[in-house]
Amino acid sequence: MTVVKSPLPEPARQITFDALQGTLVDLLGLSLIGKQAHWNIVGPRFRSIHLQLDEVVTAARAYADTVAERAAALGLPPDGRPETIASAFTLPSPKDGWVRDEDVVQVIAESLGAAVTRLRKRIAATEEADPVTQDLLIGITADLEKQRWMFEAENWPRES
Repeated sequence: MTVVKSPLPEPARQITFDALQGTLVDLLGLSLIGKQAHWNIVGPRFRSIHLQLDEVVTAARAYADTVAERAAALGLPPDGRPETIASAFTLPSPKDGWVRDEDVVQVIAESLGAAVTRLRKRIAATEEADPVTQDLLIGITADLEKQRWMFEAENWPRES
């Protein structure tokens, strides 16, 4: 059953759906690992990183909603069910239990970096398939790159 007819031809529709669904999984996963780290961070930089994690979570949740609504507007049913996210999410995550502040910073920077790498591939894939979706992904990428930069700066200079 099609509720909303997509204005995109079938090949472009599939490319766009794959890009949006993959981005939705990454964003919802980022919001979950951001909260996991937020609740379990310990160390001398607890407060500042604790608050910084909320910024990532808020952005990821807002972008997830925008991405899901873009998919729905194109007649592409977004899937944000917990089992879908659990089975498809592969970005780096913090370990369970208490996590030192420098380790939180590192894993969040790695997760954001991996998400950005995937987004850049999706930007390239949607260039011809759906420039409107491409534009949306470009904006999300810019913000996540900024977040990644801010986390990477937290651990500089990194001791080897």
